[in-house]
Parts: sequence; structure tokens; C-alpha cells
Amino acid sequence: MIKRVFDLLFAASALLLLLPLLLILALAVAWGSPGGALFRQERVGLNGRSFQLIKFRSMRPGSEAQGQITIGGNDPRITGVGKMLRKTKLDELPQLWNVLVGDMSLVGPRPEVPRYVALYTPEQRNALSVRPGSLARAAWCTSKRANFWPGPRIRTAPMSRK
Repeated sequence: MIKRVFDLLFAASALLLLLPLLLILALAVAWGSPGGALFRQERVGLNGRSFQLIKFRSMRPGSEAQGQITIGGNDPRITGVGKMLRKTKLDELPQLWNVLVGDMSLVGPRPEVPRYVALYTPEQRNALSVRPGSLARAAWCTSKRANFWPGPRIRTAPMSRK
């Protein structure tokens, strides 16, 4: 309950304070390439409930239809504005709305797309027992800022099949 109240107060305050920046970023995305400023994608959250994750659009329209492909740093589907948004993680700011409406928390496991959740083992499904987070460690570990993460270091090893 305390965590949810903190999430509400922080998300509401941050959205109000960041509103001018959010508007500028939305205009930059919309003017930088055809398509809207926001990207919505179905993700799986608390207790396996689906919700629409919101981010600033960083790829050209229709890129998702091409499938999940990893090209590296020079992905031609990423827009110029999108490259900057991804590098600075500013594309994640609209997720404060997801926190405000209760789909996400500020801190928690990364929300995943349904097709990957369908492959979860029973042990991995435990991640669905908490609200997913906007500030998931996985998001930070993909950037150079991973070394600054204040939390404990978690070593991962292949899970044994029983």
C-alpha cells in the first residue's frame, strides 16, 4: 500500500513537472518522422493481466510488423530523434502514465510481451506476482549506466531443469 501511494505521488508530480519536456519531446518525435508521437505495445503485468505500455516512438511506423530483430547500433528503423531518446532513456518517460493508472510501479521487473510470457517456466512466472516496473534493472543494464546501479549485483546462471 505504501509503495503504491509513493508511486502515485511520484508519478503525478513527475508528470506535472515534466509536462513541458514531454510536450517538446512529443513534438520532436511527431515532426521527426511520419506517425504519432507515442508507441503502444501490449505487455503482461501483475497477475498476468495485459496492459498497453506507452513510450515515445523511436522507430519508423510499421517497424514492429517486421518482427523483433537485433541489428545493433545502426538499425535503419530507428529515427534520428528516436536514437537520442533511446540513448538518454527519455523514450521511457510516458511510462509514468502507466505508473499513475496502476499498470506499472516505479520499480519492479520488466514487463514482457505476451509471446515471451507464454514461454515462461513456472519459476519465471513468479515475476507476474508483482507490478512490473518502469525502472527495471534490465533496462539500465543495457546501457553504459549499468555500473551506477545502486542495488545488489545479481549473478545469473542457467536454470536447471527438474
